[in-house]
This record gives sequence, C-alpha cells and structure tokens, in this order.
Amino acid sequence: MSSSSKFNSIKDSLPHGVSLLAVSKGHHQESIRKLYSFGQLDFGESRLQEAIPKKNDLNDLKQLRWHFVGKLQKNKVRGVVKEFEFIHSVDSLALLERISRISQEEHKKPNIFFQVKLRDDPSKGGFLKQDLLENWSKIISLNNIHLIGLMTIPPIALNSHQRKDLFCECRKLANHLGLKDCSMGMSNDWQEAIECGASWIRLGSLIFGKRQT
Repeated sequence: MSSSSKFNSIKDSLPHGVSLLAVSKGHHQESIRKLYSFGQLDFGESRLQEAIPKKNDLNDLKQLRWHFVGKLQKNKVRGVVKEFEFIHSVDSLALLERISRISQEEHKKPNIFFQVKLRDDPSKGGFLKQDLLENWSKIISLNNIHLIGLMTIPPIALNSHQRKDLFCECRKLANHLGLKDCSMGMSNDWQEAIECGASWIRLGSLIFGKRQT
C-alpha cells in the first residue's frame, strides 16, 4: 500500500473527535505538501532547527498547524513559542513558567499539553501524577498559555494490556483536571490509545515511511 493510500485509510478510520498529528520530523517538506493536498493540516516536529526551514518553504500553505513534540530545552523555548501553535512536551512546572513568561513577551498563547509519566521509565521525562495535582492551582494561575491536555508515551517494554491501562489512566487524569485532550498513541499503539480515549494520535513512520533525513 502506498503512503498516500495508507494515510487515507487511517484517516478514514478515525472516530469522531480523534485528530491525526502527522509527525513529519526527518521528512522533507515535499512529503508534508503531499499530505496537505489530501487535507492533513496538523504536523509535528521535534527539532526547532529542522522545523524552521520547512515552515519557510511551506509558508504558502496558510492552514498548516505546527506542533512541537520533542523534548523542549529551556534555551529553545522562545523559538518554539514563536514558531509553534501547540507544544506537546511540557514536562515540568519550571518549563511551563518559562513558556508563560516568554509567551507574554512574544504576544503568543500556545496550546499546552502536559507530558505525564505514569510508569517508571528512565528514558522518559514528564510530570508525575502527584506533582501535577499538587501544583495545579499554581499552573492554572499562569498567563498567556492555553492548557488543553495531557500527553504520554508508554515505556517500550509494556504489553498491549499494560499500554491500555496506562492510556486509560491518562484519560481519567485529564478528565479529573478538566482537560479535553489526550495526545497518546503512536504508530505501534494508536488503536489501543483510541480505545482508551485519545483525542490526538501521533503517527510518523506509519504514514510517511522510513525517515528521509
């Protein structure tokens, strides 16, 4: 099946209320332009230095929405705030406070997903559930940010049942906090994530094929 056929098949299968984020990191702007022609508007990048040239080359596509999905270093916050409408990887209160301050300076209001760490995983960062709950009153007092959801990535060793448990826990926590969105599920587990209440799935290789860069 061609990449375009695969994309259309997945897109057509998504339930109402579930959006596809095409993770375009490592892929050329021509691939983004092709998916845009099929109606895909949301694209995810994880490196600022890779995203900016793509954005410049695609600035004729006025409806594109850019999502930052990589680990956000504090020295890259200003650039990400200026270039991206959505940030999926806010993993600490200190980072959120920095985003809030810089967003005010740049007259921006990015859409924020909190990255949550619901299982022990040395390779991943994120808010622990208790830390997020304990700091919630401080979090919601910050300005120039739009808090929309949670993002989570299961540890690679989990089986299907364990991943579903994690995804359902993320959805339950988002509901408790009054957050509409859950960004969860990638190329190997997106169907499980949808079953548990994902509103955004992040697909890269499944729709683009092997990375080009």
